[in-house]
Amino acid sequence: MDDIELAYLPATDALRAFQRRTLSPVELMQAVIARAEQTEPQVNCLTERLFEEGMAAAREAEQRYLGHGRAPRPLEGLPVAAKDEHPMAGRVCSEGSLLLTEEVAEETHPVIQRIQAAGGIVHARTTTPEFCCAAFTQSKLWGVTRNPWSLAHSCGGSSGGSGAALAAGNAPLATGSDIGGSIRIPASFNGVVGFKPPYGRVPAMPPFNLDTFCHDGPMARTVADTALLQNTIAGPWAGDVVSLRPKLELPLEYPGADGAGDVSGMRIALCLTLGDYVLDPEVEANTRAVAEALRAGGAVVEEVGLGWTRELIDRAAWAHFGAIFGPSIGQAAAEAPDRLNAYTRAFAERAADAAGRTGFLEGLEIEGRLYAELGALLERYDAMICPTTAVPALLADDDYTETKLTIAGVEQEHYMTMAMTIGFNICSRCPVLSVPSGFSSEGVPTGVQIVGRTYDDATVFRVGAAVERLRPWAYLAGHRPLTD
Repeated sequence: MDDIELAYLPATDALRAFQRRTLSPVELMQAVIARAEQTEPQVNCLTERLFEEGMAAAREAEQRYLGHGRAPRPLEGLPVAAKDEHPMAGRVCSEGSLLLTEEVAEETHPVIQRIQAAGGIVHARTTTPEFCCAAFTQSKLWGVTRNPWSLAHSCGGSSGGSGAALAAGNAPLATGSDIGGSIRIPASFNGVVGFKPPYGRVPAMPPFNLDTFCHDGPMARTVADTALLQNTIAGPWAGDVVSLRPKLELPLEYPGADGAGDVSGMRIALCLTLGDYVLDPEVEANTRAVAEALRAGGAVVEEVGLGWTRELIDRAAWAHFGAIFGPSIGQAAAEAPDRLNAYTRAFAERAADAAGRTGFLEGLEIEGRLYAELGALLERYDAMICPTTAVPALLADDDYTETKLTIAGVEQEHYMTMAMTIGFNICSRCPVLSVPSGFSSEGVPTGVQIVGRTYDDATVFRVGAAVERLRPWAYLAGHRPLTD
C-alpha cells in the first residue's frame, strides 16, 4: 500500500490494522502529512499544522498497540482534522477574522476533549469563512479554500476546510459544525459524509449550545467512520444543560451484504424540491439514482411533496439569525467594518433587517408549522431523502455579494437558495446524514440528505450504509482527486 492509498484508508480499517499490528499509527500519520504537504498549496484547507505534535502522539499510540503502557483507546492513533472554530486551550481562536488574530482560547471544546481522550490525534486545524457565516470558505485571513475535485469550485462552508481535508486525503476523520447546513454542504461539495446530529446529541459550549439551530458533528469519507466519530463525541456533558442522556451508541455495521445497510421493506420518501426549490438537473438525476438504488435494495421508495416554501423557510431562519447569530457578528461589523469580509457585513446587515421585520415569536410559530408537515410525513415513512444542495457546487473565488446565482436558468435572489439544508436546522431534532450521490459533468460531487424522525439517528445511518453499499462513491471505488 503506497502513501496515497494509506492516506485514504478508512479509519475503521486503520484501527483493525493497528490491532493486528499490520499497520502502525506512525505510518498512517506520515502518509496523511505527506498528502497534506502535496495538496495544501492548491487546496489551502489547513489553518494550523500540528504535524510535530501529531508524529509524537502517533509514536505513543504505536507503543500502546505493541503492548507497552496503557491499552489502546477507541480512536487510538487516528489523525483527526479539527474545524478551527472548535477552540483548543492555549491556541489562537480567530474565527477566520482579522479582528481576532490575537484571541487565545482559554478552554477546549468538548468535542475536541473527547477526541483526544479517546486517543484521536488532532494533527491539523481546518479553514472556515469568517465567523462561519457563509456556505463557501474564503476570508481575508486565510484566503480561498478550494474543492480538491475541481479547484475552480468551492469546498462549501462553513466546515469547508474539514470537507476539503477529507477529500484531499489529509485526514480520515474531521470535525464540523452546522447552523444552516455547514456540515452537510461541504460534505456534498467534496463527496464525503457529514452528520448533523439532532439538537442536544453532541455537547457544545455556551451560549450557542442553547441555540437550537446549532449542531456540532462528525465528517468522514465513509458512513462507518462517521458513526465511529459520532460515538466518540456524543453524550451528556456537565457544561451543556441540553446535552442528552443517556448517550446513544450507533452500530458501526448494519445487517446486509458485507455488513452494510439492509433497507428491505423500509418505506422511504423521496422529496426532490422540498416544496419550491429550483433544482439543477444533474443534482436531480443523481438524487433519483440514489432512490433507484434503494429500490433495488428492497426499500419502498415513493416520491412525495412538501408544502414548504423558500420564503417561509427564509422568514423562519432569518428571524432566528436576527435574534441570535446576527447580533454576535453585528457588533464586530459596527466596530471595524473595513476589516471584515464583504459577505460578513452583508450577513450582519441582513440579520439586522430581518430582526426588524420578523419577531422571534413569529419565527417560532413558522418553525412549528414547518415541522408539523415534516413530522406528519415521517410518521408515514421510515426516512426521507432529498438533495443536500440544489447545485453541484459554488465557484471558489466568488463571495456572491454582487453575483447572482442562477440555477437551471433561473436567477436566484440570494445564493443561499441553493442550500436545501436550513429547513432541517429549523426542524432541529431530526437527524440528517449527507452522503455522496454522484458527480456533475464538471467533475464536482453531489450529495443527498437522509432525514430521520426526531432522535432516530440509527435509521439514517442504516439508510446511509445501504446507499454506500448499493452505490459506492468515489473513495470506495479508488478514485482520488489531485493525483496527476
